[in-house]
Amino acid sequence: MNPLKNPKQNRDLVLPGMIAVGLVWSVGLLGFGIWQNLQTSQQKGEQPQASTLESVSDDSTFTQVNPVPSGRFRYSGSPDWSSIRLVVDSAIQSERREYQLSYVQPSDQPANSVTAIALLLQDKLDFVQSDRPLRPDEIKQAQANGIELKQTPVATDGIAIATHPSLSIPGLTLQELANIYQGKITNWQQVGGPNLDIQPLSLSVGSVGSVDLFLSKVMQGQSFSKTIDYSPNMTAALRKLAESPGGILFGSSAEIIPQCSVKPLPLGKEPQQWIAPYQSPYVLSQDCPNQRNRINSTAFLSQEYPLTHPLYVIYPHNSSPAGEAYTQLLLSNQGQELLVKAGFVQLSPGSQP
Repeated sequence: MNPLKNPKQNRDLVLPGMIAVGLVWSVGLLGFGIWQNLQTSQQKGEQPQASTLESVSDDSTFTQVNPVPSGRFRYSGSPDWSSIRLVVDSAIQSERREYQLSYVQPSDQPANSVTAIALLLQDKLDFVQSDRPLRPDEIKQAQANGIELKQTPVATDGIAIATHPSLSIPGLTLQELANIYQGKITNWQQVGGPNLDIQPLSLSVGSVGSVDLFLSKVMQGQSFSKTIDYSPNMTAALRKLAESPGGILFGSSAEIIPQCSVKPLPLGKEPQQWIAPYQSPYVLSQDCPNQRNRINSTAFLSQEYPLTHPLYVIYPHNSSPAGEAYTQLLLSNQGQELLVKAGFVQLSPGSQP
């Protein structure tokens, strides 16, 4: 895909990557990315090309990654990547000035993996930052358009479960979590907690990949209860949870775990086999933000924590040098180190689309 030549041909609002990131970050989870140190199964013949984590070299830096094309290139994607845009993309822009990134904010829709992939299939983007693998319908649409898409995992995220800090409960099983969101469990006393009504919270279905993954991995295709309280974005959902003693919320681990106003919850496939998504010892709310909880990278890498998943760079294979270059920049040693600082974990061995 060629660099943008005529901005008037496209109604999308194209902003320089860092300006858009600053706006998103200022209303969301300000600064945690810098502070932190860190689907449905498809038929084999329909699978897009994919690859696993492979660093460019043992000590590769952005300046060593080649080839990197010159020009201005357009990208968009999931809000779960917002810390990556701030921490990683800014470093890329600083060190590879010939490779200019412009973040596309759709003019009439929210920015997420769904809208970004749709723009990619319309030849309006060079690559997508996705929080989930391609869906079967997206693969079929690409094939109908004569486009061969490549999706490469570049980091590991997870779905974290959050409750109000005052809630005393050791953990939940995946089945208990599903029963809560189906409306079968309505009081925390039913799962070893206090006598308190449960208020399940969620982002809108289809708004972010974590909702799709939650429906697939936890709900097993079952629908949400009608009692779910939906929020337009994670910032609003976190604020609502902080004001709801009986609330429960799920979302990207990179967004939830370092928060001061909520409490991440251990999960398990079986009772009493809970795995915390955060490193021990747990940092109490009153000690935050001087200290913050960090992702349990060991449990994420081993996939012992039950709700891990990769983040993907998606682009047209053999026709997007910008997408291939961005992928290799993230897979370099420097890119992987910055992804950890942005709140994620290196790709789990053996992760598949």
